[in-house]
Amino acid sequence: MIEDKNQARTSLSELGEFGLINHLTKNITIKQKSTTKGVGDDAAVIEFKDSQVLITTDLLIEGVHFDLSYMPLKHLGYKAVMINLSDIYAMNGNATQITVSIAVSNRFPVEAIEELYEGIYLGCKMYNVDLIGGDTSSSTKGLLISITAVGEVKKEDIVYRNGAKPNDLLVVTGDLGAAYLGLQVLEREKQVFQVNPNSQPDLTDYSYLIERQLKPEARKDIVKLLKELDVKPTSMIDISDGLSSEILHICSQSKVGCNLYEEKIPLDPQVISTCEEFELNSTTIALSGGEDYELLFTISQEDFPKIKGNPHLTVIGHIIDESEGANLITRANQKIQLTAQGWNALLKK
Repeated sequence: MIEDKNQARTSLSELGEFGLINHLTKNITIKQKSTTKGVGDDAAVIEFKDSQVLITTDLLIEGVHFDLSYMPLKHLGYKAVMINLSDIYAMNGNATQITVSIAVSNRFPVEAIEELYEGIYLGCKMYNVDLIGGDTSSSTKGLLISITAVGEVKKEDIVYRNGAKPNDLLVVTGDLGAAYLGLQVLEREKQVFQVNPNSQPDLTDYSYLIERQLKPEARKDIVKLLKELDVKPTSMIDISDGLSSEILHICSQSKVGCNLYEEKIPLDPQVISTCEEFELNSTTIALSGGEDYELLFTISQEDFPKIKGNPHLTVIGHIIDESEGANLITRANQKIQLTAQGWNALLKK
């Protein structure tokens, strides 16, 4: 973590747990009608009258999920919110509230935690979400962040992973692989910095990749777009662990197979050029990179005219019978079995 040696530092012990909570939450403004009671009591109170309630949670651990040598704390706070909101949108829902719990070591001053929460509050503001509670604790292993997101969706609108049917089309939002490559660029520059602390990297050619890694955006706009297009996906999932892993989740839970076409996978020009520079296969990166936080979904063929030509959506394949398996159809028209090689936090390093 890069620190300004001249900046005043306030020790966490000066405020204590409750003082820190009051300090961080004093300016919270409630925006959602469903938030009956937010921060300040034993429990938050939310009320949904005619909707299904969606709840999801994610845990981020320093040294496993993020590296503070190149991840600014404000970006980390924002990204932690996006990761959770993405899961709500993957259910075709609307995110409404979050809780935030952190465990932090005494190497962090109050000002560092304020910076983290600036990012959290920015995420809440940009996506119209209320922060309604959480917890703080000490840590001997660095920084841990756990966020729980709450959302709502009408019963008739909810989309699960298990509804895909043979002949459905496989659709993805945005483009893939950029976040993983952004991480590779940052890791490379970290190693250069460790050898030569005076080096000043020029990251201009990688701006999109780094933004996708440090400041991803959850696809709330896609939920709105699908409603406007009168399209309800038959299944949906967000792409956090890599395209192949997420396709296999849909296939497994829907008991179907699929054909994914390599030539249809959407790639940003920066992904293509950086893969060439790093001597990486762009298809492999798109399939296994992860952290794109795009949405992957299936639709019936009858809905194809409604999405045809939409710049946010790309048809990348179709669903087939389970007995035919999940396959990648290469540019050379070879059929290769899809395997899950995406991010796995439980693998030994």
